[in-house]
Amino acid sequence: ATVVPFSAGRFLIKGSVAGGAIYLVYDQELLGPSDKSQAVLQKAEEVVPTAVYQFSQYVCEQTGLKLPQLPAPPKFNFHIRDSWNSGIITMMSALSVAPSKAWEYSKEGWDYLKERTK
Repeated sequence: ATVVPFSAGRFLIKGSVAGGAIYLVYDQELLGPSDKSQAVLQKAEEVVPTAVYQFSQYVCEQTGLKLPQLPAPPKFNFHIRDSWNSGIITMMSALSVAPSKAWEYSKEGWDYLKERTK
């Protein structure tokens, strides 16, 4: 097995990116009401492609590299509220039947063991 040496620089960069992502989620209240989250995502769809293009142009100017044109980002046309609510409903229904299913499966397992040990 090869051992990858610990790199403090890589750790700091990854930690900074993770910290920035957590701060952004908190600052933009993405875990708040779904209406607000939907508005933030629509704003991001408008702003992010422009920012990526400007950053790539800056990198090209500074380094002299020629980067290929990035494809257009996909359009997401769904409402977070609907997806969130269906996910919560599915999870709650699964949790509500879990005790009875666990009882049913354990009874079937016990009956199977009794049959096999006869």
